[in-house]
Amino acid sequence: MKSLARTSILLTASLVASTLAAKGPAWRQATQTELAAVLPSRAPVISEHIETEMRTASGIVDSHGRYIAGVVLITAGYSADGKYSHFLIVQSPIEIGGVQLTPGNYIFGWTRSPNGDSLNVHFNDAATGNQVGTTDAHWIEGSTRIESLHIWPPQEKSLVQIGRFGIPYKLIH
Repeated sequence: MKSLARTSILLTASLVASTLAAKGPAWRQATQTELAAVLPSRAPVISEHIETEMRTASGIVDSHGRYIAGVVLITAGYSADGKYSHFLIVQSPIEIGGVQLTPGNYIFGWTRSPNGDSLNVHFNDAATGNQVGTTDAHWIEGSTRIESLHIWPPQEKSLVQIGRFGIPYKLIH
């Protein structure tokens, strides 16, 4: 009888553990203190180190301590020339608007569509400047708060917000 109860408990625990593992790690909004620790004050971009605006930092962190976080670059006086405006650290694979990003450092920038209802966002490798993909950010319906950058936790919106525009993302386990 005790053996049957023990087996039942172990089986239940095993099922719960496998269900949690299948869902992947839990993600939450990173705190400003955490973001200050993971994001550089001067981001390595191609051959330069560009100052970041830490008050614009946003990101998420999982239960394993992996971050997906970004911050606005202060590009005045650099060769950015509109090519990039944000620095992004990816420590867990993610797909943003169909663009797959593996762990690494990225820069991204955008241009507004002619009719103004979307942004064409281009992602580049931060070390080389090579483009890794482009996608569109669309107007967020009902959005009232404008933010330079907001990376929403997946249980809330699964969205990277740039101003009033958003790009859906998927975490890749």
